[in-house]
Amino acid sequence: MTAVAVLPENRIHKGPLRGVRHSLELTKRSLIKTWRTPEALIDVTVQPALFMVIFVYIFGGAVAGGTHQYLQFLMPGILAQTVAMGAISIGVNLNSDLEKGIFDRFRSLPIARSAPLIGAVLGDVVRYVVVSISTFAFAYLMGFRLHASPVHAVAGCLLAVLFGLCLSWALVFVGMLVRTSGAVQGVGFLVIMPLTFASNVFVGVATLPGWMQGFVKVNPLTHLVESMRALFLGTPVGDHVWWTLGWCAALVAVFMPLALAAYRKKV
Repeated sequence: MTAVAVLPENRIHKGPLRGVRHSLELTKRSLIKTWRTPEALIDVTVQPALFMVIFVYIFGGAVAGGTHQYLQFLMPGILAQTVAMGAISIGVNLNSDLEKGIFDRFRSLPIARSAPLIGAVLGDVVRYVVVSISTFAFAYLMGFRLHASPVHAVAGCLLAVLFGLCLSWALVFVGMLVRTSGAVQGVGFLVIMPLTFASNVFVGVATLPGWMQGFVKVNPLTHLVESMRALFLGTPVGDHVWWTLGWCAALVAVFMPLALAAYRKKV
């Protein structure tokens, strides 16, 4: 069982920044946990590489007429897909902590009630940074090239990280509702898979059936992918970044209060 962070006595006090301090202390716990179990990062290191190899070399010729052209199109989509799927892990991990009784220990500490969840979400930022670096590195080995400035590329990666953190609150909510970590994973895939495949991750929106295009155009992953393609490839961004930021705000506004309410009932 992972050791529970204990706040120093002089750090436990009331005030407007009380919850922030406690959340940051528990963020450190999440980072330490990730550092001690690097195998937990396999899904954000090996998985995007496998998806790029499979889709580029099997479907690239059929979809885009060549592997290089399809890699340029696909890479931002794979990054968005992996970020979305990576959010499932936080729900699984938090549910597992509930099963082990770690949150009972948190409840006995004089900390803000929301701190364990906020700390866990903030600690997951390392996973999204790792997936951005690993996906870019492997894509470059396969032949992907930027057609914009490094600043734009970093902005695209930061947008993906922000989206992943905001989407995490939906999976935290699921983790607080269902009874087992296996169920969290099942529900998570049931939600994330339609979002990734009913989007522009693998093919252009215009190639999809007309009845599906309406959903695809409002799908948050579609806007995230279009934003990253524009920022990586130097094409017009349009209003996709604003749509992505709007979806980020909506995810936090809806699912953060729901997750915190479910957590209070659970513990």
